[in-house]
Amino acid sequence: GSTEVALRDAKAHLEAEVPGLDLAWCHAPSGVFDPQGDEAGKILENLNSKGIRLCFLALGAPKQERLAHRGRSAAPLVGFASIGAGLDFLGGHQTRAPLWVRKIAMEWLWRALSSPGRMVPRYAKCFAILPGQIWQALRNRPKL
Repeated sequence: GSTEVALRDAKAHLEAEVPGLDLAWCHAPSGVFDPQGDEAGKILENLNSKGIRLCFLALGAPKQERLAHRGRSAAPLVGFASIGAGLDFLGGHQTRAPLWVRKIAMEWLWRALSSPGRMVPRYAKCFAILPGQIWQALRNRPKL
């Protein structure tokens, strides 16, 4: 996820913090990335062929969750962790909310107000699918 520059900077930060860390592959998908499209299929094939076992998805919601869901069957040996803007934060390309905002669990609102043109539509899409996701999760729970 993110951009090539942000990924390069996040990689440098992680390698400095964790000596011996083996980052097998960093990839910034196109700006029109579709988790159900051909580009996503090629990414999942690449993860398989490289023997990668953990993939951090920094695509933003809900793209990263959709790709992780697709990856459960297309790349079953790969674990997926949806980290949103985590790599942008590590690489210094985005700024975290102040600590007091994070402590009251309102970083999402701080980010939306800091970049409304980008974040409000994204959050609105996530909120729009939430009821259906909750319903599906409840239906999938084993009955006790």
